[in-house]
Amino acid sequence: MRLTPALPLVIALAALAATVASCSSDSNDDGQLRVVTTVAPITSIVANIAGPAVHVTGIVPEGTNSHTFEPKPSAAKTLATADVVFLNGLDLEDPTEDLAKANVGDGVPIVKLGNDILPEKDWIYDFSFPRSGGKPNPHLWTDPPMAKAYAEVVRDTLAEADPHHARTYQDNYTAFAARIDALDQAMETATATVPSNDRRLLTYHDAYAYFAQHYGWTVVGAIQPSDFADPTAKEVAKLIEQIRQQEVPAIFGSEVFPSPVLAQIADETGAKYVDDLRDDDLPGEPGDAEHSWAGLMRFDYVTMVEALGGDARALKAVDTSDVTTDHADYPQ
Repeated sequence: MRLTPALPLVIALAALAATVASCSSDSNDDGQLRVVTTVAPITSIVANIAGPAVHVTGIVPEGTNSHTFEPKPSAAKTLATADVVFLNGLDLEDPTEDLAKANVGDGVPIVKLGNDILPEKDWIYDFSFPRSGGKPNPHLWTDPPMAKAYAEVVRDTLAEADPHHARTYQDNYTAFAARIDALDQAMETATATVPSNDRRLLTYHDAYAYFAQHYGWTVVGAIQPSDFADPTAKEVAKLIEQIRQQEVPAIFGSEVFPSPVLAQIADETGAKYVDDLRDDDLPGEPGDAEHSWAGLMRFDYVTMVEALGGDARALKAVDTSDVTTDHADYPQ
């Protein structure tokens, strides 16, 4: 099912575009580069590279289902003032992408990070994102090397748009890449402490396919069907049988996608139920030290490692704070 704005919204946005275009020419009179992003992990990555030289505004509220999120018509005005727009891409934010195309100024780049860094031959189709649906799993940011590649694209794009601050973007990238490398190494260390037969993930939302591929884990299933509805009784029964047969030690819910079905599955299988993984909702509040892409990844990795019997001390020792002050606007 392709997620596109309803016809009345398209009509409203077309009318609004003419209005906002008239005010876009004088909207950047402070000389500061204006960047618009989508989900919070992308916003955090961009903010770490951008620093105070750039005004970064996220559009997708934290804790929202980004796959089905429809931006308000007022977001057209924000997009009309943008000098650069960063999307995750891979069909994650179709309505926002449509809105951006209708409202950004001539020549303003709309950068789809996932599409830029990952060849189509390497796209993963799986439980929540079957090939028959036509959309690959878009959650590249849960895999550190891919997040690092995102940061490279951000650095180069900002430097091209604002050469005066190119050195700042490079320095911030260098510091941020070191943070990513440290987190990556810590996760390798933590993975080695998880029994090899237990390095298996059964999650509610299938957000860790690229992570699993990188660290040698196995995603054995996802509770949420590809249409993002609740699973049917037949699907639940199949998952229960699968968990029993494979002796899956823990199943992981999502803070963003709460589901009482998981508690039922845990009760019937005896698997440990962990219900607080976060796909794109950063820990804490904007301004808090842990409110960052790295803070999100460490939280999820520690949660998974400990639930599966591993030692997460290496992860807990990693500095996940931002490498520069995060001035981005995160809608809540």
